[in-house]
Amino acid sequence: MDLFYPKLVTRDSTNALKIVWSDDKECIYDFRNLRLNCQCALCKHEMTGDKLIKIEDIPENINLTACEVVGNYALHFTWSDGHTTGIYSYDYLRKLCN
Repeated sequence: MDLFYPKLVTRDSTNALKIVWSDDKECIYDFRNLRLNCQCALCKHEMTGDKLIKIEDIPENINLTACEVVGNYALHFTWSDGHTTGIYSYDYLRKLCN
């Protein structure tokens, strides 16, 4: 299993995040899609895995207000809608990359 980590995390545009991974793969993440894919207990049922948040619950103009590194394995995002509990592992972010 390959272990990837971000070499660079930047804002790609007003509504997207860009991550350049350790293997130089570049991924662009739309803010609204990132917010929709939050894995925290408020957004995803802990037992069933069902999503508890719907796309219509997320403002179209959602903004990423802060991004912090968590240990050596994840990023923590703070969103303009006040959501702050999600942690996105590097492995999960890499899987979200198209």
